[in-house]
Amino acid sequence: MKKPIIKCRDISLGYENMTVLEKVSFELNEGDYLCVVGENGAGKSTLIKCLAGLKKPTEGEIVFSSGISRSDVGYLPQQTAIQRDFPASVREVVMSGCLNHSRLIPFYTKADRERAARHMEELGITELADRSYRELSGGQQQRVLLARALCASEKLLILDEPVTGLDPIVTAEIYEIIKEVNQKYHMTIIMVSHDVKTAVRNANKILHLKHTALFFGSTEEYVRSTTGREFIGG
Repeated sequence: MKKPIIKCRDISLGYENMTVLEKVSFELNEGDYLCVVGENGAGKSTLIKCLAGLKKPTEGEIVFSSGISRSDVGYLPQQTAIQRDFPASVREVVMSGCLNHSRLIPFYTKADRERAARHMEELGITELADRSYRELSGGQQQRVLLARALCASEKLLILDEPVTGLDPIVTAEIYEIIKEVNQKYHMTIIMVSHDVKTAVRNANKILHLKHTALFFGSTEEYVRSTTGREFIGG
């Protein structure tokens, strides 16, 4: 039987005096793959930042299951132009994900190096290890950041539109890698996506936002729902 890993209870979010999201509730089990969909400005990225611990809810609470903490969350945000030009090697970027774990030692362990090497191999970027991150293509950079997020956690991975700006071939490759990560590690995935058709092919849960939760449930229920039919048809 699958165990709950995260519960969101009546989450409300806002900036200054403006409410962006109101009364959003959902629960995910270990191994769930949730896609968060909705129109631009619906509050998707704001929710993701809250789940990643970068923003506090104005109301409600987020509860992790026993044994899970913020340090067990791997987070892949939308990249800025400055981040794309980060002057570090691929290996350094990937290994920095290991620093997500709370500990007293200020250096990388043998286990950290082995973990980084394993994820670089899985994502097909081992040969890029000594290359400068800033010199890579957009698709290669996303593979590096995904490897970094996997070094941060093998329990919960949060992705904010990980294929933005990538060409269709690379986009399909990234989606396939994320699906394999979900299946291989039974890792819980929470991903914002504008591609609702790909979302319903890969995810088992859908959260549709429009400043509140218009729908939360299984993919099968979503494609039969009024919200799902209207959005997919659109």
